[in-house]
Amino acid sequence: MSQQFSHFDEQGHAVMVDISDKDITKREATAYSSIEVNDAVFEQIQRGDNKKGDVFGVARIAGIQATKQTSNLIPLCHAIPISKVSVQFDWADQQSSPYQINITCTVKTTGQTGVEMEALTGASVAALTIYDMCKAVDKTMTIGPTYLTSKSGGQSGDYVRD
Repeated sequence: MSQQFSHFDEQGHAVMVDISDKDITKREATAYSSIEVNDAVFEQIQRGDNKKGDVFGVARIAGIQATKQTSNLIPLCHAIPISKVSVQFDWADQQSSPYQINITCTVKTTGQTGVEMEALTGASVAALTIYDMCKAVDKTMTIGPTYLTSKSGGQSGDYVRD
């Protein structure tokens, strides 16, 4: 059975999905991204002496702001009220280079459409902000993978990535 894409009309033109008949429900989504950094960036972040400031603090604010701008970045996304956003960072392994920073962005709303794109955007922009703040020290940083880890609410039900 093939799945029909909801962002196209009968003529194949891109359209914004009509959510006017959807129920208002609590919705939550969590996305993951990562960035690999070298020894110098790891040490700089650990010491808190990056010349541009608090790397995780600035990246957290950037990720939160990005969730609120998703509909301006992704053409067919609805502008939705965001109830809560959290952006968390942790080191995957502190034993050897490259060091990996794990980024988790969780977004909540009560509305007629989900917040998966907002969570993905928040995690992605947080990773990009870390790159921007540290690129003078390490231009070889690698971002990704980025993916949805879970979502709840809405017609399609809950999802948890294996």
